[in-house]
Amino acid sequence: MRKMNFLWTLAFMMLAYVGYAQPTSNTEVGKCYAKCLIPEQWETVTEQIQTRAATQRVSVIPAKWETVTEQVMTAPAYKTLSASAAQFETATEQVLAMEAGKDLSIAPAQFEKVTEQVLVKEAYTVLKVIPAQFETVSEQVLEKEAYTVLKKIPAKWETVTEQVLAKEASKSFKVIPAQFETVSEQVLAKAAGTKIERRPAGYETTTEQMLVKPAAQKWVKQYRPENCVSDNPKDCNVWCLVEVPAVYKTVTKKTLKSCGDGWTAVGSDCIRTVDIPAVYETRTYRKVVKPATVEVVENPAKYETRSYKKLVASATTTETKVPAKYSTRTYQKLVKPATTEVVEVPAKYTTRTYMKLKADASTTVSDIPAKYTTRKYKKLVRDAQTTEHEVAAKYKTRSYKKLASAASTTTQDVPAEYVTITKRQMVKPGGFTEWREVVCKSDMTNDLINRVQRALKDRGYDIGAAGVDGVFGRDTKTALVKFQKDNKLPVGSLDYETLKALGVK
Repeated sequence: MRKMNFLWTLAFMMLAYVGYAQPTSNTEVGKCYAKCLIPEQWETVTEQIQTRAATQRVSVIPAKWETVTEQVMTAPAYKTLSASAAQFETATEQVLAMEAGKDLSIAPAQFEKVTEQVLVKEAYTVLKVIPAQFETVSEQVLEKEAYTVLKKIPAKWETVTEQVLAKEASKSFKVIPAQFETVSEQVLAKAAGTKIERRPAGYETTTEQMLVKPAAQKWVKQYRPENCVSDNPKDCNVWCLVEVPAVYKTVTKKTLKSCGDGWTAVGSDCIRTVDIPAVYETRTYRKVVKPATVEVVENPAKYETRSYKKLVASATTTETKVPAKYSTRTYQKLVKPATTEVVEVPAKYTTRTYMKLKADASTTVSDIPAKYTTRKYKKLVRDAQTTEHEVAAKYKTRSYKKLASAASTTTQDVPAEYVTITKRQMVKPGGFTEWREVVCKSDMTNDLINRVQRALKDRGYDIGAAGVDGVFGRDTKTALVKFQKDNKLPVGSLDYETLKALGVK
C-alpha cells in the first residue's frame, strides 16, 4: 500500500513537471526558449526612519537681578540744641570804700617871742628929804596871753558790711538731649522672584523591527528522483516553492518619558517654576523717641560781701580856751612921792621875754575825697541762648538684589532625529523559472561569444585566463551568471535580455 502511494505520487509529480517544463503558448517558430531562473527584482530604497521625534529644547533664562543701591535711614533727622552760655564781660568799676569827708588840720596859735622892757620900777622923784614911800605890790603880769587850743576830734567811721553785686542775674539753658530707642526692622535685601529649573526629559529606549525585505516565495531545486525516466537528467529536478521570510532590521528608538508631578514637558526638557522668597535683612537704627529740649535755668545774681568805712561823724574840733599865763611880780609901788626934794629917779625896767600871740589857733578844713576801690565783676553782656542745629538723618548705603526680569524659558525646536536605512525592496518577486527566448545554438558563433566575453571583461568580470577566446567555457558561464545576478537578469542561459544589458547585438 505504501508502495502504491509512492507510485501515485511519483506519477502526479511527473505529470506536473512535464506540464511545467513545456514552453508557453506565446512562442514563435524558429526561436529557441529555455527555462531561466528569474531572480527576484529588488530595488535599494533609502528611507529615513525617525529614531527620535522632533521636540523642543527649553533653554532656561534665569531671572535677572540688578543690584540696587539705596539709602536707608539709620537714624532719623532730629534737632540738637547747643546752649551758648551767657556772656559776661569783666567790668571794672569804682566802688566806694570810704565816703568823702572833711579833715580838719589844726593850725595852732602862732606866737612870737617878744622881748620888751617891762617896768620894774617907775620913774620917780626922790625927795631927798622925804623919801618917797613905797609899798611892795604884787601883781600878775602877763607871761602868755590867753589863747584857744583846738583839739581835733577825728571823724568817726564805722565798718559797714554790705552785699554788692558780683555777677548779675542771668539765664542759662540746660540742654536735655534727645532720647532715642534702638529700632530693628526687616528691610528687603532681595526681592521675591522665581527661578526655572530645567532637567532633560528622560528617554526610554524602544526597539522596533523595520521591514527591510518583505517575505517572498522562490523556487528551490530540492532533489532529483532516482527513478527519473527522462533522457535529460535535468528534467527530473524537483523544484519546490518555498517561503522566504521577511528580513527585518532592528531599529532602536528613544521616546520621552513622563516628567512627573510638578514638572511640565516642554520639548525634550522638563521644567518647573520654583518660587524664590524675598530675602530680608534686619537693620537697626536709632529712632527719636523724644526730641531734644531746653530747660531754662535762672541763674541768680551773685553778690559778695564787702566792708567799707562809713562816715558816722565828720571830724570836728573842740576849742579849749587856754587862759593867759600870768606871773606874780612884786614891785615897789609909789605910795607917796617924796615931797621934799624931788629927785627924778628914773623908772627901772627889766627885759622880759614872753610869747605874744601872733595869730589865734585856727583850723583848716580840707576835703577828704571819698575813697574808691576798683573791683571787678562779671557784667551780663548777653543772656544764655540756645542754638538749634539740624542734625541730618543718617543713611547708609545698602545694596540688595532687585528682580529685573523673572526667569523665563526660550524654546528651540529640536528637529527629529532620523537614521537612514537602506533596504532592498522587492520590485518583482522571483525565485522561479520561466521560459525565456535564448540564443539558439546555431546562433552561438565565435564572434558573438567574443563580443559577450569582451563586454563582460570590460565590466570587470573575470572570464578566465584564456580571456576573449570565442569559447563559451566554464569561466565565461560563471562570469555571465554573476553578471545576470548582479543586474537582476534571468539566470542560466544567454538570453536576449542579457545581451541587451551587455550592449551586444
